[in-house]
Amino acid sequence: MAEVAPVAEHRTTAARAEERPHTSIREYIESLLVTVILALFGTTFVVQAFKIPSQSMEPTLLVGDHLLVNKFIFGGRDSWYEKLLPYRSVRRGDIIVFKFPFQDHPHYVKRVIGVPGDRIKIVDQQVYRNGQKLIEPYAVHDSATPYDAFLYNFPPAGHDDIISSMQPEWADQIFKYVQNGEIVVPPGNYFAMGDNRDHSWDSRYWGFVSREAIMGGPVVIYWSVQSSEEEYSERSFGGGIVSILRTLIEIPTRTRWNRMLRTVH
Repeated sequence: MAEVAPVAEHRTTAARAEERPHTSIREYIESLLVTVILALFGTTFVVQAFKIPSQSMEPTLLVGDHLLVNKFIFGGRDSWYEKLLPYRSVRRGDIIVFKFPFQDHPHYVKRVIGVPGDRIKIVDQQVYRNGQKLIEPYAVHDSATPYDAFLYNFPPAGHDDIISSMQPEWADQIFKYVQNGEIVVPPGNYFAMGDNRDHSWDSRYWGFVSREAIMGGPVVIYWSVQSSEEEYSERSFGGGIVSILRTLIEIPTRTRWNRMLRTVH
């Protein structure tokens, strides 16, 4: 490619200095503030990046998938601007990212099985909604999983069927929502489950997802790297640095190129 020839330097250094525009500290600060505001607006209202640290949504989402989550999709908070912007309600089958209601409030990703008013039950590993058996091509089961009553039948029939893996608050409240052997989803809440049914800690064990906790829905996998749950559970500073360096070094071999830019549904 041809290079651009430099202009003959016949002007004096002083003249060039006088013609050069001066950028004040104030302009630098204003530019920085605008950049920060736009970045905050984007991550607050439009899109945010998340990574998948567990196998609860496999095979739909794998450990090591990095997602872009659309925070500009779900309405339902009765805000005045929802009528002006392209929001929609949370629907059955949507994959949602939300804040877990207990402990340190990490972000979870699950699939919506029941919306407000729906009646949900599980019989012999088959999910029924409002009396209809669901066709769920995305759901998988693992026959090698140790026995867990909630993997086969839900909700529990009585207090004697409460299991130790339930969140204590949910164990205390669950029977308020059980009617005729089905759990009824209350207003403003959703019943969510992982696609990897036998390896998912979900609404069966800790209750409903509040609409206020839902941040958005994943849109696309922008990067995917072969990883394990152990790598993502490493919380020590040194271990985290080692994991990051290893990932950077092994990007060419560990990247799942066939999952790049794959839409999520």
